[in-house]
Parts: sequence; C-alpha cells; structure tokens
Amino acid sequence: MKIYLLKRKSTISEESGKIRKTSLYLAYHYGPHQPREYEFLNLYLYEKPRTQLERDHNKQTTLLAETIKAKKILVANSSQHGFISPILGKTSFIEFFRKVMETKTDSEGNKGCWDSAYKHLLAFSNGKDIIMDQVNEMFLERFKEYLLTTKARRGNKERKLAVNTALSYYTKVKAAVKEAHVRKLLRENPVTRVKGIKAAETHRQYLIFEELQVLMNTECDVPILKQAFLFSALTGLRFSDIHALKWDNIQYSEADGWCIQFTQKKTKSAETLPVPEQAVKLLGEKGVADGLVFEGLQYSAWHNVKLREWVSAAGINKKITFHCARHSFATLQLSMNTDIYTVSKLLGHKNLKTTEIYGKVINKRKIEAANKIPNFK
Repeated sequence: MKIYLLKRKSTISEESGKIRKTSLYLAYHYGPHQPREYEFLNLYLYEKPRTQLERDHNKQTTLLAETIKAKKILVANSSQHGFISPILGKTSFIEFFRKVMETKTDSEGNKGCWDSAYKHLLAFSNGKDIIMDQVNEMFLERFKEYLLTTKARRGNKERKLAVNTALSYYTKVKAAVKEAHVRKLLRENPVTRVKGIKAAETHRQYLIFEELQVLMNTECDVPILKQAFLFSALTGLRFSDIHALKWDNIQYSEADGWCIQFTQKKTKSAETLPVPEQAVKLLGEKGVADGLVFEGLQYSAWHNVKLREWVSAAGINKKITFHCARHSFATLQLSMNTDIYTVSKLLGHKNLKTTEIYGKVINKRKIEAANKIPNFK
C-alpha cells in the first residue's frame, strides 16, 4: 500500500468572509484495480499567503501533515510485516468499542445491551480514556469486579447489577477486545487468560399448550403482535428473525411441506427451518414476495405493555415477554419427547448446552407431576 499527501482547493467561510484555501488529505493506494481511499485531515493552507504569519502557518501545517503521513506509513508497514505499531497502542479502546457497537444493529435488544455496556465502560473509566496498551488481564479483572459490585438506580433504589446482566456487559467488552486483537490493534488477546463471570441459573418463563390455546382465542389490542407471538411459539423463531421475515422466505414442497429459509440475525448462519402448517395458516393471505410478513411489528416499551395486557386478559398470571414464545416452543417440543439434539437444531443453537437449559425445565415439570399423587392413608 502507498500513501500520498494531496491538496485540493476549497473555499472556507470565516468571520472575515469567504477565503480561498488549500485542503490537505491523504490518499491510500492498495494496488492496481483496487479502490482508493481518502482521509481528509481538516488541515488547510493559505492559497496565496500575504503575511509572514500566513507563510509560517503554511510551513507548520505542511510539516504536521507530513508527520501524520509518516505515522500512517509506519502503521501500515508494521501491520504488513506482522508487528503491532507503538502508535496503535495509543489508540482509544473506548472509541474502538463505540465503533464496534455501531455495527451491532441486528436487533433492538442486542443494540441496547451494547449501549448499556458502553455506558458502564465510560463510568468505569471515570472520565479518563483507556488506550489499547492498557487493555490487559488487569483491566479485564478490574472491569469484571466493577460490574459485579457497582450499583445502578432502579426507581427510587440503588441495586447491584444482576449477575447475568453483568455477564452480558462483560461479554460485549470481551468481544470488542477479541475484535481489536483480530485487527492487530492488540499484540495478544488477554481474554483467554481471565476467568469469566459464571452465569446464574434463571427460571425461564414459558407457556404450556393450554395457555397458548387460550391466547389464540383472546383478542389483543395489537393484532400483528398477537400473530407474531403465536408464530414464534409455533416455530421457535426469535423476534429479530420474525421482524425481518419476508414472504419469499416461506417455501413449500410436496416432499417436505412448509419451511422457512433465512439467515439468523444473531448468528448470521443460513437456516432451513421446517414449520407446521398451522403456523403458515396463522399468517393469512400471502403478500408480495419481497414484502415483510409482519408489516408494522415493532420492538418498543408500548408493545411490551400491550403484550402483558393481552396475557393478563387471557387470565394467565405469568410475567411474559416476547422471547417467552421461543421458550414455550422449546419446552413444548421436549415435553412431547422430541430429542434435545433435534430441538437444538430447530432453535438454531450452536451449542447443545444452551438447549439443555430447557431440559432442566422439563425435568422440573416431571418432578412436580410425580408429586401430585396423594399419600396413601
């Protein structure tokens, strides 16, 4: 790669009026037939310097631009030969985390989690920057301790973060550290040497078949929300995948019946998911091929309220979120003796351990059922 310092004439507005100046920028040439990239430096030269002050300005600004160019060349050459430039060690990790966060827009929930992790990273740094050279085992241990001990305000009270919430934020920071290592901003990945936060077991709320049947016959203020929730309970699809589902994703063949061909938003893996006919019938009349199946479906606090009101109107006394539909699908499949490996594949899990959590729920139900038998007298 070659780097050139170039100039472009421009007109700059100042208090004294519009002044003709020359803008300085860098051009990156990666090789023949490769697209060029440009980086404007926000540095300007007087086009026709009239005073000694303007001539000194041009001299110092040109020197600064040449210095920037030299540093860029040093970084490029270091990366090319497998070295980490000392300049990169001074790069802001917080700013890098923010840029990584901006790419995580696959779902509102994931985006919100990254945003919360970023805010905690800022609070942890206490107004000071964290450079790449400081991202090591000590940094990760200290940030982990911060997450496990810090208190966040909820209503009128301050409470410590739930263990799984702390784990979620810590995971986001680990992901950014790993990405920095991949991009050769870090010499090594310290994550591999730091013990993570152990997840706390949680009770995954779900609905049994009879409760889903009641919901089917109960009106909801937001019909598209009811339709999407029940479709998730019948297919196991996440909200992000349902939100992005298009009519041409739904396929039918005489041999295999109905299926959905899509790319998971969360894992980016291509999937072919068999779906029951009643799930397809729930959708009603087919729309245009590239149109959204659930047009108007949104993730918002208002929709969450409407979901809870719908569940309450059905006489179900459970704290239900949209994701509980996916939990319901998994527990229903396991309770009907579908093997856990198949359920894992239907859910699109990469790790069987993730699916085993639902197996614990089913075992608990079996124990509860066994204990319903009254004692002999």
